[in-house]
Amino acid sequence: MTEETPASAPAATIDTLFVTRIYRAELVEMLPLNEEVAACCRTAAEDDGAGQRWSDKHGYTGYTSYASLDDLIWRFPILKKLKAQLDRHAKSFAKVQDWDLGGRKLELDSLWINVLDPGGSHGSHIHPNSVISGTYYVRVPAGASVLKFEDPRLPFMMAAPPRKAKADRTLQPTIAVAPQEGTLLMWESWLRHEVALNRADEERISLSFNYAWR
Repeated sequence: MTEETPASAPAATIDTLFVTRIYRAELVEMLPLNEEVAACCRTAAEDDGAGQRWSDKHGYTGYTSYASLDDLIWRFPILKKLKAQLDRHAKSFAKVQDWDLGGRKLELDSLWINVLDPGGSHGSHIHPNSVISGTYYVRVPAGASVLKFEDPRLPFMMAAPPRKAKADRTLQPTIAVAPQEGTLLMWESWLRHEVALNRADEERISLSFNYAWR
């Protein structure tokens, strides 16, 4: 009588759950228009007294129309072409996310200008009451700010050891994304993010936005 060889235990399996996606596209169609878009952004920065005062009060190094102008597409018709691109990519992102919109639509809810001067940054934040948020990059000089995304689980990692420096990108607590002129980034609005220090010698120009589900 011979002893039976014990069956080997099945290999452990790993599931990756609750994926957070960052949507990136290069809007080559917009590149020939970027100089005109940049000129519009600078015009707003020079003429929008309310935006200048808000930026000063809230420590924004440069100018943002976030709290002052809600009619940019009417004011600067060139931005209609950007909106058409944003709408198209918002639909693509929704498809990637497998969202069931239930007969409602994702609509551009707000659009604002950011002219970030050298030495400027924007602290960690989220965009409440929105579905998709994002930024289109108009002017990105060498050394300009990256956009940093934060793992949304960080507040719950009470006693977790830090990740190794060489850990896989998907395991890092923060991820830096370096845009270039013409880059469009989109993400879910609850995802915390920040604009790192602008180390360029020139201003960095972008347009940020939110989409609502209506």
